[in-house]
Amino acid sequence: MSRNDRNHVGRRGFLAGAAAVAAAGAAPSLGALAAATPAAAAPAAARPNILVILTDDQPKQTEWATPKTVAWLADRGVRFTAGHVATPLCAPSRSSIFSGRQAHNHGVLDNSSPYNLDQNTTVQRYLKQAGYRTGLFGKYLNAWHAADNPPHFEEWLLESPVVYNDGTWNDNGTVHTIPGYSTTVIKNRTLAFLDKAATDPRPWFAFVAPKASHEPNTPEAKYADTPVPAWNGRPGVTEPDRSDKPDFIQNATATLADAQALRRRQLRTLLSVDDAVQAIHDKLAALGQLDNTLVFYLGDNGYTWADHGWLKKSVPYRPSIEVPFYVSWPAGGLGSGTTDDRIVANIDIAPTILDAAGITPNTPQDGHSLLGGYRRDHLLVEWWKHGTAAGGPHTWSSYVSDTRQYTEYYQIHTDAAGKPAGTGSVLFREYYDLVNDPHQLTNKLYQATPQDEQQLGIPALAAALAADRTG
Repeated sequence: MSRNDRNHVGRRGFLAGAAAVAAAGAAPSLGALAAATPAAAAPAAARPNILVILTDDQPKQTEWATPKTVAWLADRGVRFTAGHVATPLCAPSRSSIFSGRQAHNHGVLDNSSPYNLDQNTTVQRYLKQAGYRTGLFGKYLNAWHAADNPPHFEEWLLESPVVYNDGTWNDNGTVHTIPGYSTTVIKNRTLAFLDKAATDPRPWFAFVAPKASHEPNTPEAKYADTPVPAWNGRPGVTEPDRSDKPDFIQNATATLADAQALRRRQLRTLLSVDDAVQAIHDKLAALGQLDNTLVFYLGDNGYTWADHGWLKKSVPYRPSIEVPFYVSWPAGGLGSGTTDDRIVANIDIAPTILDAAGITPNTPQDGHSLLGGYRRDHLLVEWWKHGTAAGGPHTWSSYVSDTRQYTEYYQIHTDAAGKPAGTGSVLFREYYDLVNDPHQLTNKLYQATPQDEQQLGIPALAAALAADRTG
């Protein structure tokens, strides 16, 4: 098949998917989706390859370290400027990518309960059953046992525990140590998987997940001392008064200097990710598969750089819940270097993949395909406290729109089985005007009167949030 033929077939599939979404209007109910049967997949020649590149703890404002990634996937793809995660924590976020579901629906609420994920709901199950060659390379789900093979992957190199150097890997069922820097190990195994496309006509799905830029943010030796551009913080870092914030934020102690040191380490680890992405790009070009490969690049959650004194993730503030989010698929019309300001999230990846592959799910999904014109007016973001130890964030859920954010904190935690427990009572609330207060400095619910709450529309927001949490 010529390059022009690949473009024509892929774009026709993309336009058909977009038309179907537009014709459907509102998304079907979860019950309707569950009752559906899988549609016959599109002909193999028309189906795109699928590549998901997922970094770990990568916030926005890190593009300095990934210029080659940006040049390929953003400058010649689509940059989603309002990319989010539905839960700012590793295992729940990854489970949302695989399943297209919110954490309260897929059941992986914390980093201790990966086996709560129903593997029948995963995109890898759909793709493998539809004839795709499937591969996983790098980090899978936190607390996954190294000896357990990841379901519905034909090939894998799964690291557990996840470290930067000389890690322990489940290598297609054999657990052993592989020397070397983990990002390079992942890159090399991914390239070997791609090489098989020269003789295997099946479309493929590759999930590529380096440890970078997670703590301890250990850079590759060649980048250990690379100079990093200076950064002098943002208004949330030097917030003068946090009395309107929840207790754990009032007690937070991270400084600008702490953030600057962390940022340097993060950026240096991402330089190796950028090298790996370039190598993958070059391999796809050599194979003639660059045009008809649907590529996603994002972080599994963001990270605060001492915003409000917090130097972690897991909080309902923009640096924690927003991530870099790029998509490229030239044969599907996503190759012209555009920006898209829709609120999108990791729950949208699985629906987009299945839409592109011509597969109708028979399990429920909360996300929506990005190939059509669907535009949500807000997103549910949620997080659970694990256990009852003092300190750290309380369980929370948040209504996030382009212009405002409303958050409730609850007396809830997850137990040893990763299940929610507690009274559910509301402990604290926040409301931010994101247009006039993008750094979330002023919680308008602090010392607010009932009249103030009415004017802010809090009753309606609380009702919407309650409906989202049970939807």
